[in-house]
Amino acid sequence: MAIVTGFSARALLLAGATLMPAVAMAQTAGGDAQAAPTAQTDDLQDIVVTGQTTRDRPLITSSADITYATREDIDRRAPRSTADMLELVPGIFVEATAGEASNNYSVRGLQGGGQRFVQLEEDGMPILYGGGGADFFFQQDLTIDRLEAVKGGSSGVLTVNGAGATINFISKRPNFNEFEGAVRLTGMNYGLKRADFYYSAPLAENLAFNFGGYVQSSPGVRRNPFDYAGYRIKGSLEYRLPGGGSIRLSGRRGDIETAYYASAPYRFENGEPASIPGFDIQRDNIGGDAFSSIRVPVSTYVDASGYRPFRYRDGIRSLYNQARLDVDVPVSDTLDLFARARYIDYTYDFNGLFPGSGTGNAGLASAVNYLTPGANSPINDLLTRGQAAFPTAARFGIRNIRTGEVIGSNQTGALNALNGNGFLQRTTLNHDRIDGRDLGINAGATWAFEAGSIKNSLTVGGMYYNVKRRQNQSATASVVNDVRNNSDVYDIVALNGANGVIGSLTDSGLVSYGDWGNGIRERNDEAVSLYANDEIALGDHLRIDGGIRWEQDSAVALDGRNAAAADPSRRIVAANGGFEQLVPVGQGGVLTTVGATFAGQYDVRRRKQDKIAWTVGANYLITPNLSIYGRYADGFQTNNVDPITTIKLYEAGVRYQYARIFSGSVTVFRTNFDDQNYNFANPSNPSQQQNINADLRTKGVEIDVMVRPVTFFSVDFQGVFQDPKLVNLQIDGANQAGFEGNRPERTPAQLWTVTPSFSLPNGLGEVYGRYKFIGKIFADAGNGVALPSYGVTSVGVNLNLTPQLQLSLNAENIFDVVGLTEGNPRQGQTQAITDGYFYARGIVGPTYGGSLTFRF
Repeated sequence: MAIVTGFSARALLLAGATLMPAVAMAQTAGGDAQAAPTAQTDDLQDIVVTGQTTRDRPLITSSADITYATREDIDRRAPRSTADMLELVPGIFVEATAGEASNNYSVRGLQGGGQRFVQLEEDGMPILYGGGGADFFFQQDLTIDRLEAVKGGSSGVLTVNGAGATINFISKRPNFNEFEGAVRLTGMNYGLKRADFYYSAPLAENLAFNFGGYVQSSPGVRRNPFDYAGYRIKGSLEYRLPGGGSIRLSGRRGDIETAYYASAPYRFENGEPASIPGFDIQRDNIGGDAFSSIRVPVSTYVDASGYRPFRYRDGIRSLYNQARLDVDVPVSDTLDLFARARYIDYTYDFNGLFPGSGTGNAGLASAVNYLTPGANSPINDLLTRGQAAFPTAARFGIRNIRTGEVIGSNQTGALNALNGNGFLQRTTLNHDRIDGRDLGINAGATWAFEAGSIKNSLTVGGMYYNVKRRQNQSATASVVNDVRNNSDVYDIVALNGANGVIGSLTDSGLVSYGDWGNGIRERNDEAVSLYANDEIALGDHLRIDGGIRWEQDSAVALDGRNAAAADPSRRIVAANGGFEQLVPVGQGGVLTTVGATFAGQYDVRRRKQDKIAWTVGANYLITPNLSIYGRYADGFQTNNVDPITTIKLYEAGVRYQYARIFSGSVTVFRTNFDDQNYNFANPSNPSQQQNINADLRTKGVEIDVMVRPVTFFSVDFQGVFQDPKLVNLQIDGANQAGFEGNRPERTPAQLWTVTPSFSLPNGLGEVYGRYKFIGKIFADAGNGVALPSYGVTSVGVNLNLTPQLQLSLNAENIFDVVGLTEGNPRQGQTQAITDGYFYARGIVGPTYGGSLTFRF
């Protein structure tokens, strides 16, 4: 059988309970567990897939919604981030606009802006127990062989916190037969420089190893004066047991810096989003030299110095170490035992800029308005303090911290000419550090038997996770800066009649401290799961399978307390209706306290919760090339001490293949998300968190079709057409009748991709294109701001220069389309555009580059 290659492989459907952690490393007779599935693309009957409960189950008999992507599919996508790879999975909406990490993805109508119900796995185990944040600690490289995904179905039973979907990245296994290796050099027009490597060889008759990873440096896809560097290395040592099975010890380490992008300013032009003069929204970046390092006052309980630095120069630094052990032992022809465990310790130090946070779209205002006291000034509170501190001041002005230039409020011509647009804005400095550890264990057994025309496979097992993560998001503050690439930060100054500076209202441009509360918290989870999954074939046509998992989570939440009393020894005084610490001696400006002040103590909440997930499905094979299936799944997401949220998925589908000409599936689905609960910043007082709770109802159809009319041309179409609605929405416990029936925020009703591919003669390679369409989304649950639909066109070519040397070239967004994936999420649930200007996060303009791969 030929190895599946080409984009059509993604349309093929894995069988039954694939991605099952219990058997994801099941051993073949030759010991090459999870080797690339072999298939003939003209007959789904011949496709055999490892990593499932039932051995050798053809894909057409699957009763789950499965996607498969080969190494070639991944390379063709040319992903700039982990989130980019998820676009290979129909039904996943990806907001891949933050950079290489911290992107958002959602499934089947769940509102965007998070990573809930979608579990990212590596070799059948979650990268992180909770799922969210996994893309900080996983990046694809040449050690990854393929991607497998299951939506709904067995996902909520066979993994934790993945009831909506499980995306499993399968690693290459060591080569026991011969030496193999590869080196890949990649470069992009925006400055990415990357080198990948892979090496594997046998050490003895039953012992082999592999080793790989990458090193890179990149300023990110938007203009940036800084370059971010990093590496990832990964290796494994595998021993084949004499009686079959294997023991594999593996580890990986990463230390990676990446750029991060949040919202940026836009304007509406003829009803379409466009750039503000002086700021190219497709390429520019607010961040730069002025944000390289800023000392922000903070409680001395957080840092004894009284300062916590914000360093845009460091971007996001993700550092992690992981050790893992996998054991697979076949006891007999019908019984297999497995055990696997992994431990990861990690840190991410996040330094991200959030323009428009707190003040929202109204914070994007003219410099004249900024400096004129009154309701139209986004910093009126600061100006009021300035009037009290400098009663003799004739006016206020701005002083460029980089150049020292001073412009008074009476110099309206100079202010209106500032950067070609006359705007200032408030930008929040978010320094968020998390230190964590995550232990996961999964062990069990698979028993298969036959009795006449009945075949059955039963897997039972247990999982244990012990997770701890400490968060320091203190000293979140905001500055005033202009609206241009590599923007400048300004001090707000008090001026005399001659525009001479008599005092400064700010220090290093900081106009507020402690914007998002004291920011100190810790979360711990100890979770135990017991599960079983059974698949039964009744004759040649009918297959029924079902699974169940019970999980108990013992959770602890510690939240840092604000100071509750004056403390002269710590310089904590009564201020702003509470108690806050005075800024360090020598700190300039008129702000006298650090804002919300952590007092060294915690409020502790404990909660033990348990829940059952279960699923049942059936597949009926009408002909060898035509089948129908149905599935119900009831799953959940743990949320530490917060209530468990649930998801119910109903789906039914048909699969058909006609020789090599046509292969495809159509799935209709309904998804019920209950008690979706999350916090957002109060737009009027960002240090206060508001709570939203809502049910979501989604119905839709998913299409995945490949057509190959001639041998040298194929076209692949995948799409989701859905109708998601909000039900029973509450904000801070109060019903919001006006939200009933609205579209969930950041959720498209249409999402589809067309990928044509031409094979070049004599095996020279292929030329391909891709058109991705994203339907209209809303920036808020109130559906006040609609972000228009858009389509992105990409092209590429893969050339086989020699049997060992391949050249790949690709270009994204070749027509420079403006596309928005979110509005300003920190403005609240009822957003509005102010004077034609607004904040949003969008895709970048054209990017292009390529890679050269040498295999040996």
